[in-house]
Amino acid sequence: MTIASNTALAAPANAGAQTAQAAVTAGSQQLAGNFDTFLQLLTTQLQNQNPLDPLDTNQFTQQLVEFASVEQQVNMNTNLQTLISLQHTAEATSAMQLIGLTASVKSNTAVLSNATGSPATWTFSVPSPATGQLSITNASGQTVYAGTVTLNSGNQTFTWNGQGNNGITWPDGNYTMSINATGANGQPVTIATEVKGTISGVDVSQNPPQVVIGGQDYSLNAIQSISR
Repeated sequence: MTIASNTALAAPANAGAQTAQAAVTAGSQQLAGNFDTFLQLLTTQLQNQNPLDPLDTNQFTQQLVEFASVEQQVNMNTNLQTLISLQHTAEATSAMQLIGLTASVKSNTAVLSNATGSPATWTFSVPSPATGQLSITNASGQTVYAGTVTLNSGNQTFTWNGQGNNGITWPDGNYTMSINATGANGQPVTIATEVKGTISGVDVSQNPPQVVIGGQDYSLNAIQSISR
């Protein structure tokens, strides 16, 4: 690009800022390193300006300020990306230390393991006394057990040994429980369900990292409590 006169320069007084903004939009992280090129452009502008109509000082200053502002913004974005990367590394390191611990997570899916004698167990919180219609479904959505339960206020546990209503023992796997509860006044009662299990693995490729409990992936945010 050759600038022959001050008129050609002044046409877009903020050309440097527009170019820089386009580079930021495209995801370029090299703008801060191009400051020398920008100075060369300004030198060319000064060398080719019309002596009878020199470069407006305000325009010159505006270009410097705009470019410096964009440069600082890009540097700030780069620093933020570095901080985010460091935070992700710290989260992954912390999550790795959870392997082997027992955790309670927000979930309504529990693991049934007849081979190890471990029934499917759910813990749920009831805000007020209620009566609930409980159903358990397998991974394909088939209902394997259904019944009516009396719910007292507070935390309770429901354990299922894998036996269906027809007396058949269902195979090992993940089973999901749902409760439709109503209070004494006939109004719906919201039930918060948790499951407990051993953290067997961590998936650090996710952000935030995911922990593996009973073959299911859970976000760290889903963990309610941890014990040894």
